[in-house]
Amino acid sequence: MRRRWRVAGVLAALTLLLTAPLPALAVEEAAQVPVTVPALTDWTPAAGSYRYAPGARLVADGASERRVAGTLADDLRAAGHGTVPVVPGGARTGDIVIDVRPDRTSLGAEGYELAAGKRLSVTAATETGAFYGTRTLLQLLARGDTVPAGRTVDVPRYKERGVGVCACYIHVSMPWLENLVREMAYNKLNQLLLELKVKSDAHPEANTWGYYTKDEIRSLVALGKRYHVEIIPEINSPGHMDPWIENRPDLQLTDSDGNKQPSRLDITRPEALAYYTGLIDEYAEVFTSTSWHMGADEYMLGSDFAKYPQILKYAQDRYGPGATPQDAFIDFVNRVHAHAADKGKRLRIWNDGLTGANTVPVTAGTTVEHWLNVATKPSRLRDQGYPLMNAAYALYLVRGGFHSDTEGLYDQSWDPRSFEGEKLATSDGITGAKISLWPDNGRGETENEVAVALWPALRHIAQATWGDPHPDSTYAAFTARGAAVGHAPGWRDLTRVPVADGSYSFRTRGLTFDAEVARTSDGYVTVRTAEGCLEVRGGKLTLNVPLQPGVAAAPQTCDPRNTLQRWQLEPAAGGYRLVNAITRMPVGVTDDGRLAQYPPDQRTPAVWRLSA
Repeated sequence: MRRRWRVAGVLAALTLLLTAPLPALAVEEAAQVPVTVPALTDWTPAAGSYRYAPGARLVADGASERRVAGTLADDLRAAGHGTVPVVPGGARTGDIVIDVRPDRTSLGAEGYELAAGKRLSVTAATETGAFYGTRTLLQLLARGDTVPAGRTVDVPRYKERGVGVCACYIHVSMPWLENLVREMAYNKLNQLLLELKVKSDAHPEANTWGYYTKDEIRSLVALGKRYHVEIIPEINSPGHMDPWIENRPDLQLTDSDGNKQPSRLDITRPEALAYYTGLIDEYAEVFTSTSWHMGADEYMLGSDFAKYPQILKYAQDRYGPGATPQDAFIDFVNRVHAHAADKGKRLRIWNDGLTGANTVPVTAGTTVEHWLNVATKPSRLRDQGYPLMNAAYALYLVRGGFHSDTEGLYDQSWDPRSFEGEKLATSDGITGAKISLWPDNGRGETENEVAVALWPALRHIAQATWGDPHPDSTYAAFTARGAAVGHAPGWRDLTRVPVADGSYSFRTRGLTFDAEVARTSDGYVTVRTAEGCLEVRGGKLTLNVPLQPGVAAAPQTCDPRNTLQRWQLEPAAGGYRLVNAITRMPVGVTDDGRLAQYPPDQRTPAVWRLSA
């Protein structure tokens, strides 16, 4: 399986993190350095303090300022700071002033100046910079209504600061993704790569489960826009295409033995390019990003070009007798680049397909996201002029597999110059870095378990891409810093269970059964009947998960380690939906009286009434 199919811990660990002593904060407070993530590097203290109190107003004159102030007002309310009006005009004591001044060019596209005294002001050259200043303000208010007087100028070191999520096979719930967007913005991360499937109108044959509806994506993209997180979509190609072409054998690459390869697109066929670029166009209906990620990794994973002589022939027909099979691969990448460019989008690819065995170069301007140590080193890619992003495997959180050693990276003062296999002397040409979440073993961990490992790693990458990669003397002090600022306003605790443990009758139209409901350590429930614990089982497995609609949910021998026996009670009008923690499909009652899972847009989910 793919290298990126490679997150653990228990929620008790998160509780300990949030309640741990704060070893470094007392020293910082003594110096009057406010505690934030990323840490402020040039705080200049002054006498006195700013106090946020009833009567405070958000002063914003221009359209950009009013948008920033409107989002801040909503977040202040969500954080428990009450309702604060947005007003134009002069500021008075206690007010918060948002000021966008394009002439402040030294602040760049995302930097800001924050000054606290009798009132507090955030000044930036752009709307985005002003927004990041308000994130700092929210963090300053996370520990009380008083901010020490002083001033900071805060500018990021890297342009791209991100998180990548594969929601392409194993569906990731929208509330979880919404939490991620808010948390990213709170920590000044600005780029979310989503490898995922959007339910297609043009190609309904591709709509196997794992997809999102277009309305769901529009909602998530709108949230990202409001919080200055660009959401970049990816459909991996020409490898790992099985989510899209498993029902299109005409587009599958055929090996020399006549076997179809459901994960490999046949790059020699013009219909394959037309199919893929058509998907780009359909995604453009809901994604507004200026980039498109085509993956382009592991095309020959578990095989090699020698098994596909038609690829060499295609390359030689197109580029001459000295061409290599790799040239056909690069040719496909470049044709996708041309289509994306025509749509106003910049292309991004993973690095491992660039083995050096090609004579045809990748089109200039293609951003290379470097995750794997292969023959073509980061320094060579940079020397060739390609924008270079650090997506090192050391930064991966793999569901049921490898977890980034965030503490070790922090202690090493890791920064985006440190790629797999090479550390560059300067940051020239490096766009930034990101952490990546992939589901090698889709049932290895639940979303809530993933979150436990995610938040420290997210704060670390935010720190390493914005400012000093090692602001505190110990990792314990750095994690305490994160605990002090807490979660973003509007962040939802997805571990809350809406009913108490106990015995219940589950009733819906056509079926009633009795079961014991017990909360799991990661915030789901088990549903234990007299015959065993309710579990989804059957059908074809994808990444060790039964993802087919119609698969039965039935009692099995109870196993606390079996994540397919964990369920979410999702509140609905008149009761609850019973949603599997891993497959993310609700169960309903079939015509013959069985329990089975279905995507909610394919069959109306059953609403269960619970009575003790």
